Amino acid sequence: MTVDDVPKQVVRPKSSLQHVKKRAGTVPVEKYVDTVLGCRYELKYRISESKARAVEQFIKPYLHLDRYSRLRPGGIYPLVSLYLDSNDFKLCRETLTGKKNRFKLRIRCYSDDIEQPRFLEIKRRVNNVILKSRSRIRDEDVSAIFSGKSLSSQKFKSDENAMEQFRLYVNSLNAQPKILIRYMRQAFESDSNNRVRVTLDRELSYKASSEPKVRFSGTGWQRHPLDMVILEIKFTARYPAWLSRMVQCFDLDVQSTSKYATSVQHSCRLGFCGPQVMV
Repeated sequence: MTVDDVPKQVVRPKSSLQHVKKRAGTVPVEKYVDTVLGCRYELKYRISESKARAVEQFIKPYLHLDRYSRLRPGGIYPLVSLYLDSNDFKLCRETLTGKKNRFKLRIRCYSDDIEQPRFLEIKRRVNNVILKSRSRIRDEDVSAIFSGKSLSSQKFKSDENAMEQFRLYVNSLNAQPKILIRYMRQAFESDSNNRVRVTLDRELSYKASSEPKVRFSGTGWQRHPLDMVILEIKFTARYPAWLSRMVQCFDLDVQSTSKYATSVQHSCRLGFCGPQVMV
């Protein structure tokens, strides 16, 4: 999304890893309450570490740490996603060519603890709006997504529609695991009706993988050459005035950044993916 893509009612800003072990304080899968912003606008920036620390101080009077950050020392938590795509990388190509209406399929988790939930996620872009749906499954059910077997996680009744939709998307593309992407995230959010979420992502790495496993640890990871902090601003209604002041204060420029597409590109250059992905 560019600044000009922000809806008219929004105040436009100036153009602007260590091995993860099981930890106490994680949330039992049965008691998990999802607070994901299902429909939102997104602005992305690439900034230096020093600027990221300044942004963190700026937003603290307006936002609080999200539930995952509050569970981790320093407010930074691990996040890993297994991205799915067709054999000819159709979804990656659509991102690289800038197709306006597109989607991504991924399976995400926040811990290598197999007792913690995995999330099936569909992230769609429709014009300038980001639509995100997701459902919980257990680690043991990840492989069943590709085998057509029933899931033991059907007990999560509230997730059934999103789960079925994910499987339909997978079947329509014959999508398979392609690449793992991990990073460390610091996330802040508000509780107001105009939901705002600001995230700072660091230590971006990737690993080509065809296995139906979502793990943060292990060997074979490649550090992404993008040695910057990725700042993302997500909001559901009007763009708050204080965010506009922050963008102006730090002279931030919106930069489209796809962790998935750029990681696939770099993986191809190292010979880990098919050369047909290059655009």
